[in-house]
Amino acid sequence: MEYISTRGSAPALDFMGATLAGLASDGGLYVPRAWPRFSEAEIAAMAGLPYAELAARVMQPFVGDSLTPERLRELCVAAYGRFAHVGVTPLVQLDQRQWVLELFHGPTLAFKDVALQLLGLLFEEFLSRSDDHITIVGATSGDTGSAAIDAVAGRSKIDIFMLHPAGRVSDVQRRQMTTVLAPNVHNIAIDGSFDDAQATVKRMFNDSAMTGRFAISAVNSINWARLMAQVVYYFAAALQLGAPQRKVAFSVPTGNFGDVFAGYVASQMGLPIERLIVATNINDIVARAIASGDYSCGVVTPTSAPSMDIQVSSNFERLLFDAGGRDGAALAEQMRGFEASKAMQLTNAQRTRISGLFTSARADPSDMAQAMRWAYEKCGQVLDPHTAIGLHAARAAEGLPADVPVVTLATAHPAKFSDAVERATGFRVALPARVGDLFEREERFTHLPGDYAGVAAWIAERATPRNAAG
Repeated sequence: MEYISTRGSAPALDFMGATLAGLASDGGLYVPRAWPRFSEAEIAAMAGLPYAELAARVMQPFVGDSLTPERLRELCVAAYGRFAHVGVTPLVQLDQRQWVLELFHGPTLAFKDVALQLLGLLFEEFLSRSDDHITIVGATSGDTGSAAIDAVAGRSKIDIFMLHPAGRVSDVQRRQMTTVLAPNVHNIAIDGSFDDAQATVKRMFNDSAMTGRFAISAVNSINWARLMAQVVYYFAAALQLGAPQRKVAFSVPTGNFGDVFAGYVASQMGLPIERLIVATNINDIVARAIASGDYSCGVVTPTSAPSMDIQVSSNFERLLFDAGGRDGAALAEQMRGFEASKAMQLTNAQRTRISGLFTSARADPSDMAQAMRWAYEKCGQVLDPHTAIGLHAARAAEGLPADVPVVTLATAHPAKFSDAVERATGFRVALPARVGDLFEREERFTHLPGDYAGVAAWIAERATPRNAAG
């Protein structure tokens, strides 16, 4: 399996190379040269598999020769053995049509664990084959940071520098990052929004002064390996609901577009997905792009769903690449225009291809609160704000065949947003016992202005140079 850049000019890499690189050298994102596809019989044969076995089966075509099937299976067993639910991503029924896929049973209580527990093991596996040392630089709107830090804390040959927008993540989200005191973990709170933090990270990947000294890699969903692992739970949910004989729709709370793009990948692999519903909060750039073709940035508005407080959704580029006929040169020109003006109009070809599978919905704060109350009062389920936005979109969906179930991806444990949950439902949800002492732990992080030069200099003083693993 070869991986190519969405912008067309970076060298093709194998799975190991794409995993360690993260972002392509031309500023694009790596995607497989072609989508592997399962037959209906092959998908049917996956029904009833334990999650780790299913994960190995779904991901093997993407891994190629970088891992043997046996080694991939071992890594999956290790990654998902840390989850608090034996089913890893259990499916919960709300009513006759609505279902919730609980993705928050990992060690940091968010869906990012499903991918990052495996990604940490992949990094360790690949780095063990050489003297290389990698410097992970990431930006988080809340959950990626804690999941990535948990996955790599204390691992040899890895430093991690995680940027989060100061004051714009929940207390639980922040503490899950800043109370990890392993010497290879560095937390940075920067002034500004998540988009500002993400722009700093992307700029660093294209800064030869940094990439020449350090082997910089990514753990957020610009890294293909992370996104690949998220494809698995679409198969897990659909198989439980009757796939491949029955189609399923998914509603996905959306910020950086990686989670919902994983659903698109599953559909390209043959999973019968009727519709992918892109659910956003009032920071609705992706909803506008899908509804009208207008991909134009506004001002980021802080909300009770901070992981969705994003205007620039990095993974949307992968969808635009596929929907535009996989023309890397054309997409590179389109993205250069967007990066200069912060506005873009999708082409007719992109809009036509996207509308075949995707719809979108926007939820304001009252929609979100109403969905939380409905789930709590009518179904006995407590949802976090992001999941509630997904449920609002799922319940508002029109035009679906009557026999198609709708699965909302539950992206975080409600205890991570207990204040917002209590405001909407009157119920105060407690942290699970395994993280119950979070607010007694010591915090460690550095607060920096949002200028690139200062952040880069701070990282350069503390990162390990290339080939200096020791």
